[in-house]
Amino acid sequence: MFINIRREFPAPSLTVFFSLQALDVLTTLIGLRLGAGEASFFVGRLMSLGPVSALMISKTFAVLLAMAALKFKRPRVLVFLNYWFAALITWNLAAIIFSARM
Repeated sequence: MFINIRREFPAPSLTVFFSLQALDVLTTLIGLRLGAGEASFFVGRLMSLGPVSALMISKTFAVLLAMAALKFKRPRVLVFLNYWFAALITWNLAAIIFSARM
């Protein structure tokens, strides 16, 4: 006897996505100002253009990825991205706290 327990998959949210993008930019800039380094190889290479320019380029790619996921009817990709950026913001906050203590 198999019990089929299906959990409802979270609905993709563009509001959450764009809010997380803004928080990522904010926490990254605060972390950089406090002396933390950029952990992403891609964004780290773009930092030669300046922190704001590098972040705007990376956010453009994130938005394009989200738009492609929705266009090709892959809402789970957007949900995954929301979880990914929530974890990334948590990492940024930890870096800020660590950098502020130094």
